[in-house]
Amino acid sequence: MLVLLVTDFINGKTKFEPPVGGKGFALIELFTSEGCSSCPAADDLLANIQKESRDKPVFVLAYHVDYWDRLGWKDSFSSPDYSRRQVAYSHWLNEPQIYTPQVIVNGKAGYVGSDESALRNAINGSLSAASLGSVALQTQQHGERLTVNYQVTGGSTSDRLLLAVVQKMASSKVRSGENGGRTLSHAQIVRGLHQVTLTPQKKGQSTIKLPAGFTQQDWEVIGFIQNATTGEITGATRATLATLPDAG
Repeated sequence: MLVLLVTDFINGKTKFEPPVGGKGFALIELFTSEGCSSCPAADDLLANIQKESRDKPVFVLAYHVDYWDRLGWKDSFSSPDYSRRQVAYSHWLNEPQIYTPQVIVNGKAGYVGSDESALRNAINGSLSAASLGSVALQTQQHGERLTVNYQVTGGSTSDRLLLAVVQKMASSKVRSGENGGRTLSHAQIVRGLHQVTLTPQKKGQSTIKLPAGFTQQDWEVIGFIQNATTGEITGATRATLATLPDAG
């Protein structure tokens, strides 16, 4: 496990309606790294939860941070954007340290990523609580672009829509660092996180560029609503993907 002080780190026209109210959901965000020897256990736990929860509103996102990259092994899935997102959570949750593996549930509480009991209790509590908002997504893929029609209900004027482009599975042979010599399996790897500015009506359309290698079978898009002031996530959904025919 690596712990850092935050101060050190900083140096369409189709009509559709989202569900209103209803049961709760759990959006689980894991901050992890291939360079961290404590992280594979958390990666495996989240992969198991993902498999178990396919029929439930449980959404898993794994962000590979980049601050481990200078310590012996560069994680090919890492991004400074995900490290900055973890720093943002340290402010929202008033936690002076960031570390791996860490999980955040619905933007409201953080836990050690391999603490199965705490994580499962948090998921169960989130599923039993009423949702404060909701989001509906309709998406169409055309080559390397994804058009997203969205509609949001509930929440506040501080809300923003985030779209995570997720690679469902991958593996890596780690040649150096704390996990040197191991082959690591990963699930629900965030390969792109896009923020959509909501219109006053909280509905509209946005287009995002898809990563190289994107396929509808092996990837997915998860959308969620987050309060930019508190970090709380009030609604989440998994997009249904459709492909537009090629022109001509």
